[in-house]
Amino acid sequence: MLGAVMLSAPAAHAQQSSGYTMNEIVDAGSNFFGTASKGLATGIENIFSSYGQPNGYVLGQEGSGAIIGGLTYGEGTLFTKNAGDHTIYWQGPSFGWDFGASGSKVMILVYNLNTVNDVYRRFAGVAGSAYVVAGLGFNVMGNNDVLIVPIRTGVGARLGVNMGYLKVTPSPTWNPF
Repeated sequence: MLGAVMLSAPAAHAQQSSGYTMNEIVDAGSNFFGTASKGLATGIENIFSSYGQPNGYVLGQEGSGAIIGGLTYGEGTLFTKNAGDHTIYWQGPSFGWDFGASGSKVMILVYNLNTVNDVYRRFAGVAGSAYVVAGLGFNVMGNNDVLIVPIRTGVGARLGVNMGYLKVTPSPTWNPF
């Protein structure tokens, strides 16, 4: 069952010795996105002040499009300090006032990950976007106590607000449900 999105989880709950520091995440994001963007650093700082240190993160890419209902497909590598690196895939539907298409580089911060298998589930959330040519944004998605925070920088044209989920899987699939 999909858990409610927790928008104000205490930072102390997410603090773990196996977590990544803000500097590690900013460096990984800056290297991955190809920029030391002030917007990226500010976004990560806000996420850390709300949720603390993630104990995993994903670097990947995704494509999405919507005309009221939309679909997202992505793939990347989950990095953990204790369980190694794992290729993961995500896909999911969205519904709402949402129009356009985008291709994005994505960094996903992962919180409360006890085992790698805990990431293979559906994560519900609300997202919004407004950009032409390029944009940077993030949202929080949750399932029980595991949270993911996708940080996207993309190209395309997108305008809207939607509800949906991402289904994370260990192998690719075209089925977003």
